[in-house]
Amino acid sequence: MLEQVGAELISLIQFVGETVVLTVETFRYVFTGAHSPRQTIRQMGDIGFSSLPIVLVTVGFSGMVLALYTATEFLKLEAGSYVGGLVALSIAREIGPVVTSIVVAARVGSAIAAELGTMKVTEQIDALRALATSPVEYLVVPRFLACVTMLPVLGVLAGVTGTVGGALVAVYAGVPWAQYLSSIQKMVDLGDVFTGLAKTIPFAVIISILGCHQGLYARGGAAGVGRATTSSVVLCIISIYAADFFLSAILPR
Repeated sequence: MLEQVGAELISLIQFVGETVVLTVETFRYVFTGAHSPRQTIRQMGDIGFSSLPIVLVTVGFSGMVLALYTATEFLKLEAGSYVGGLVALSIAREIGPVVTSIVVAARVGSAIAAELGTMKVTEQIDALRALATSPVEYLVVPRFLACVTMLPVLGVLAGVTGTVGGALVAVYAGVPWAQYLSSIQKMVDLGDVFTGLAKTIPFAVIISILGCHQGLYARGGAAGVGRATTSSVVLCIISIYAADFFLSAILPR
């Protein structure tokens, strides 16, 4: 029993150390400009444009569900004038950035881990090192930059979609359109929008670094790639929720 606990503790320490080293090395290459713009642009298309439909659908329906419950209960209390502001505020500060990041983690984080994991087990990573090319510079940095660039954009578009979707449901439930918009103007300001956008950047770092880490350290053939892909999604989701709590406590409310 003690041996198992010790092995798990050693594995945890090793994981933390590897992740910290990968993060530091990634930032070093980012700030020294040693990365490929072409690869970054291609990854921006894969991460941003390809993720847009599922992000919009997910956050749009989340806003609609939130508006459905909110409008129904608030109209009973004759507080329909607060529906729009509550829906928009919730989407801007929490639902937009968090749900968008979870969707991207499930789609992009797993894809990164699977792609790099396949390259690892087929010894393509070792071939890059043999050619004096850093895998971090060539593989990690473009994905990191693309994720950090595109996740805020996805967050903005998702926030707009969720708010509009909520408006459609709220109006159907009996909240006047003008009242919905007036409530948003009274309760939501640019600070709330920027708070939500500020969260997407740490979330993007988490998704890109953990996805790349799981891929680069995959082992054990096809089964190892599968484990790396699963671990990437699980670790990203847990880390995003944990980071969201601390960011919510730190950022202005």
